[in-house]
Amino acid sequence: MSLLPMTDYETSGDEVRREYEDQIQKNGRVTNMKRTLLHNVPSFHAYMEWYTLRDQVVPFIGDRALSLFCYAISTGNQCLICSVFFRKILIDSGENPDQPNLTETETLLMDFGRELATDPANISDEIYGKLQANFTTEQIVTLIAFAGIMAATNLFNTVARVDLDEVLYPYVKKEEGDTDA
Repeated sequence: MSLLPMTDYETSGDEVRREYEDQIQKNGRVTNMKRTLLHNVPSFHAYMEWYTLRDQVVPFIGDRALSLFCYAISTGNQCLICSVFFRKILIDSGENPDQPNLTETETLLMDFGRELATDPANISDEIYGKLQANFTTEQIVTLIAFAGIMAATNLFNTVARVDLDEVLYPYVKKEEGDTDA
């Protein structure tokens, strides 16, 4: 159960309503995380910079690799909402997120994402070397900054205990031995 209530369009002020309308226009809906963040519009805007960096990362790694990178970070951070969100994207695009067929670059990004999430002070020299062999310094900076916002998103959802969006329920990974269908 969420630690914080979500904002409600009907009872919100004009600034929050504009943000709701913008989100609905762009995405068709307002996620539980965004509804929670909208209690403070500057905080909401800070987290929406994820999209700005995503638009800079996609041209050099692609949409699929971005989803895999985010999935690795989110599962490493143990963020239910974000890991299931990216699991949904992968499944809906025909991927098996539990056994993806990865390119060398996607393997690198998933390994980097897992290390970022679990032990960021000890990223291996092997990962750094592969990043430098595959990306420019500017691209590596962008990847790290993007990963930071992804990790911050995971942190917010986890600490605030934001409820999983209903559209994500069917994509929750069933653990071995789980008899729920």
